[in-house]
Amino acid sequence: MTLPSLEFSIPSPAFLRAWTVESKRPGRLLRAHQQQLKEYKLGKRTEICLEPLQKEENLGPWDVLLRTQMRLPGERAYGPPVDVLWDTARGWTAGSLRQRVADVYSLPVEKIEIAKYFPEKFAWLPVSSWNQQTTKRKKKKKQDNLQGAPYYLKDGDTIGVKNLLVEDNDDFSTVRDDIGREKQKELALGKRKSREALRAQSSDVFSGAETPARARGPEASLSIHVRSFR
Repeated sequence: MTLPSLEFSIPSPAFLRAWTVESKRPGRLLRAHQQQLKEYKLGKRTEICLEPLQKEENLGPWDVLLRTQMRLPGERAYGPPVDVLWDTARGWTAGSLRQRVADVYSLPVEKIEIAKYFPEKFAWLPVSSWNQQTTKRKKKKKQDNLQGAPYYLKDGDTIGVKNLLVEDNDDFSTVRDDIGREKQKELALGKRKSREALRAQSSDVFSGAETPARARGPEASLSIHVRSFR
């Protein structure tokens, strides 16, 4: 696989991040600088984008790179993204992630709320710690692993951060999310109407088709004889 030549000077590979491109977005983060591309088992048509960095970065095997954005108080919008390295050596727990984000923004962990963004759905899913998720009715301990459902957390995911000291509500969405979801609804409605129109058209074609009448043969003569049984 051949990478295009760069038009700017890079001191070393540690000043670059390499991502695969999936659905026009950064997908998988290629970590080890000494590892050859063939070792990643990438497809022949895999696209790779390079992200220049202001300082050197050497990600360890347990580091997860997340894009955090602080919610602007009183607005349905977020500030510029801040890259956060999260060490998952002790587990992918919600409590660990919340503590890491709180440390980055110098806030008490109990005074923040965080949520993962799903751009394909224009939706935010709050990330609660295990003790917040557990209710009195459900005594069985849930598996606290953000790699699994429903979060499927990975490198490059966007995490919205809300400072409860200045804003206390459950809404993480933005105006852009509203517009995106509305367009998705309109698109789904248009597809459904198209399918219904095609089904109606097919039904009319079959019901309107005349079945050719079967040809009748010549009528046969019928003789009836009545006998006496006395």
